[in-house]
Amino acid sequence: MPTRGKVCTFSPALCPLPLINFIYGLVIGGVDRKSYIQMMEQEAADAQKTERIRVIVQDNGPIHRCKQVQELWTKWEYMGLYIFFLPKYCSEMNPIELEWQHLKKDELSGQMFDDELDLAYAVIKGVEARGERGSYSIERVKFNSGSFS
Repeated sequence: MPTRGKVCTFSPALCPLPLINFIYGLVIGGVDRKSYIQMMEQEAADAQKTERIRVIVQDNGPIHRCKQVQELWTKWEYMGLYIFFLPKYCSEMNPIELEWQHLKKDELSGQMFDDELDLAYAVIKGVEARGERGSYSIERVKFNSGSFS
């Protein structure tokens, strides 16, 4: 019997417009503060290593604005990672919302999934297909046992 009501979190790390590359994380369940910080630390380190500024566009979710994260903003900016917050309740301005809408409509429509893992694999396949059709690169951030790799 297909699983319903489970959460599959789709988190973009970088989604510039026009789309050149798309870096995303996909986890079954959700991303906790520790995993989010690890992901942002890696993005900041990559920005510093490549000497190229990275801009993260994100919503105003509690994990994005918690005190522990706010204390790291200055450090991340120094390393070349900048976070841009969208206005509250403006999902139409969030590039990930558009990407998720296209995934659901174009790649996942009409499919049933036995469990969250099957859904996750379908999302990965759909993101890769969209990248090929749109001629942009895809990179998936992998989470392992609560740690970032």
